[in-house]
Amino acid sequence: MNRELWEKTVAFHGHACPGLAFGFMAATAASESPEVGQLPYGRLVCLTENDACGVDAIQVVLGCTLGKGNLVFRDTGKHAFGFYDRETGRSLRLVARDSNLAPDLGMEERIEVILNSKPSDLFEGKRPTRPVPGMERVFLTDVCQGCGEPTGEHRLRLQEGKKLCLDCFQEYDKRW
Repeated sequence: MNRELWEKTVAFHGHACPGLAFGFMAATAASESPEVGQLPYGRLVCLTENDACGVDAIQVVLGCTLGKGNLVFRDTGKHAFGFYDRETGRSLRLVARDSNLAPDLGMEERIEVILNSKPSDLFEGKRPTRPVPGMERVFLTDVCQGCGEPTGEHRLRLQEGKKLCLDCFQEYDKRW
């Protein structure tokens, strides 16, 4: 395990915790996998299925970020990460076998158990069921006719003839 990279990851996240360690190990396993390995800029994309601490490790270790469009968030609530090569379509999905590993230990001890485990003990490697996420797109901006704030056109909704942002748009729900 690369201790220097781990310390850099902890500094980015703000503290060491088991969730960060899981993400660190997932990112490390992906970077060493034959499916995605060390890809040049623009080819690797990660689809994270959670918004927990481990996602920060993905950003540090693999350079995947929301702003670059190579980190995609799909909330399933699972400690799972899909890694894709946008050029070849090769992919790998890592699912945590047990995100509560060694719960009887203190936090520091749990972190060390995770960091010293083999990836195959922490994750089940699967083929992703979702297709390779598309490339980041740049959308035009229009002004919300409710609040007056500039909004990406792909996030505007039409309601009563007005273009409204997601904050101003009133969802229709006929449930009682």
